[in-house]
Amino acid sequence: MPVFVYKSLRKPDTYLYLPKADAFAALPEAVAAPLQPWQFVLQFELTPGRRLPRVDAGVLQTNLEAQGFHLQFPPSVLDPLVAGGVGDG
Repeated sequence: MPVFVYKSLRKPDTYLYLPKADAFAALPEAVAAPLQPWQFVLQFELTPGRRLPRVDAGVLQTNLEAQGFHLQFPPSVLDPLVAGGVGDG
């Protein structure tokens, strides 16, 4: 499955994944409005077992098939992988 990735020019570290180039119509206007404009970043082929940074390939594929897009937001400062988890000393 081809995947087209765009970054929000308004919200840093926010990315939109689409199954077709420039298929922005799949994104509800209420979601798109605060994030657009978009800038194309890259295209890749989503294959079974593919590992991706910061996004689960299975979740990505499910979202692309079910709703026609996937949004990736910046990691939370409370994310233990980013801010240090319980047990960090």
